[in-house]
Amino acid sequence: MKDMLLIALYAFLGAAVAGLLGALALRLLRRRSVAASLAVVSVVAAGAMLAGTLTVAWAMFLNAHDLAVVTTVVAVSAVVSVPTALLLGRRVVVACRELSVAARAFGDGGTFTAPAGDPPAELADLRRELTAASERLAASRERERALEASRRELVAWISHDLRTPLAGLRAMSEALEDGVVDDPARYHRQIRTEVDRLNSMVGDLFELSRIHAGALALSPVRMSVYDLVGDALAGAHPLAREHGVRLVGGEVAAVPVEVDGREMTRVLANLLVNAIRHTPSDGTVAVAAERRAESVVVSVTDGCGGIPDDDLPRVFDTGWRGSEARTPPAGAGLGLAIVRGIVEAHAGRADVRNVRGGCRFEVTLPAAPA
Repeated sequence: MKDMLLIALYAFLGAAVAGLLGALALRLLRRRSVAASLAVVSVVAAGAMLAGTLTVAWAMFLNAHDLAVVTTVVAVSAVVSVPTALLLGRRVVVACRELSVAARAFGDGGTFTAPAGDPPAELADLRRELTAASERLAASRERERALEASRRELVAWISHDLRTPLAGLRAMSEALEDGVVDDPARYHRQIRTEVDRLNSMVGDLFELSRIHAGALALSPVRMSVYDLVGDALAGAHPLAREHGVRLVGGEVAAVPVEVDGREMTRVLANLLVNAIRHTPSDGTVAVAAERRAESVVVSVTDGCGGIPDDDLPRVFDTGWRGSEARTPPAGAGLGLAIVRGIVEAHAGRADVRNVRGGCRFEVTLPAAPA
């Protein structure tokens, strides 16, 4: 038993020396290719076996013939095992190189195309992660392009919408200054109307900039959807009477939500103003609210005649105003973008779909806990 422990000790020491030398070699070659590392590992594995065997053989004081036999057998085994290990490891090297080429093309601004074949598990995981990253990056680029296009459209529309009232204000002020106006009071009223219009546009731009910057500070409180809708309907009644539109809000359930009352009132006001302006005289705008599972859905249905299916995904985009038939007499197409921003800040969702005779805007909010 003592002899076996001594043999094991000598074998361990010999193999440990080879392992330490291999670790040093790997450290020196850590910036080289995987092929170099595989070669070192193969040589170290064979060298550790050879070193341990020879150490035991020399320590046992074998005669020259027996020592030569043992050394020859071990050396031949090492010579065969090292190339075999390198040949078998070539598949890993090739897979690494293919993945490196694909990743380099991905890094140059392209898309990641996964190499063919069945790589080892670790490389397969890396390939999946790179594929997922490529898909996320492509989606991000598409959103960036859409956002940039939306910004360009917004700048163009805002410039147009600002130019018209400013030109009118300048003309009216010059007429008043020159004293060629028969009814100055009418001009003063018109100037006030245009100033209010500009102030509304600037307010919408400021609100939208806060939403995009993530600086929309919410102060949620527990309230009933019934009260929230009631306040919004009361504020929209004068505009509805002016356009000859009936407001209906009989299907509103008294379910609780935790929202910022001022911001959500703005959401409903924007939806109601949008619906009233696009509903013909003697038409109806209906507001409803109900609880669905763990959510509360508030809907505003108008009589606009519907929105083209191709335009439905863009309704809440910044600056979108659709066709001329749906272009409001004032504003820059920011109202629905503000609606989506405020609703999403409340962890909710804003949707739109066509219904018979018009379209329905739905705001889905998390229901307040009981």
